[in-house]
Amino acid sequence: MIAHVRGRVAAVTLSSAVLEVGGVGLELMCTPGTLATLRTGAEAMLPTSMVVREDSLTLFGFADDDEKSVFELVQTASGVGPKLAQAMLAVLSPDGVRTAIATDDVKTLTKVPGIGQKGAQRIILELKDRIGAPHGRGGAVSASPPAPWRDQVTQGLLGLGYNARDADKAVDAVADEAGATPDVGSLLRAALRSLSKA
Repeated sequence: MIAHVRGRVAAVTLSSAVLEVGGVGLELMCTPGTLATLRTGAEAMLPTSMVVREDSLTLFGFADDDEKSVFELVQTASGVGPKLAQAMLAVLSPDGVRTAIATDDVKTLTKVPGIGQKGAQRIILELKDRIGAPHGRGGAVSASPPAPWRDQVTQGLLGLGYNARDADKAVDAVADEAGATPDVGSLLRAALRSLSKA
């Protein structure tokens, strides 16, 4: 996968930017906030996430790694695809998304076009335990971020084709085996064993 792109900004449109990398123009779909930081002709480096579909390869560009990680995490909720995930980051900052989910703020999430009351409640239910606390100033939210191994094992299971709900159950099932210095490889194998028994 393409983790980031560095190159000269060849063009900026309302929804995307074209970065020239080694003579090739790569189109990156970006939020308005990210596009506002880019200047045609200037050098830029954007973290990216590639979304592969049967009929397309789409590259999404981000202002920073934090925005990228929230974009990828919210897509693990059922019903949230890349376009909706990008819309969430166009309306809310990464910390805004974390705060809304951690504090059950349905009203804030429904400000995002495409998210209704039920959709917001589902996103909160599925992501509350994994989204972590806001990274910004202090923060009144008491939700502690999940252990890094949990996210790595979950991402491994998602990459193998399991859905978010099954992946979460499998991670919970092996949590007791983590110990003080968790071995992600062993935990992933244990999670796969628990899924094969289910």
